[in-house]
Amino acid sequence: MSFEGTEMKRPSLKKKFTVEFNDDIDKKLTDLAQKKGINKVDVLRRAIALYDYTDSEAGSGTFKKLSITENGRAVKDIVLP
Repeated sequence: MSFEGTEMKRPSLKKKFTVEFNDDIDKKLTDLAQKKGINKVDVLRRAIALYDYTDSEAGSGTFKKLSITENGRAVKDIVLP
């Protein structure tokens, strides 16, 4: 598509998904969004990004541990399969 010799780019299309959550998951999603001041879609995007990062860092074949720290001390460990 062009306009007086200038090529117009079509906007990239975003994929749309319809998902169903039970009431407990919806409440958690709503609470997280309100707590962070973002919308539910952004909570899901962040969750997917975090999952992708931890999955790629963990590698395959061995268990890895993700630690939550406070003042340099581990307060919680999450074992990644």
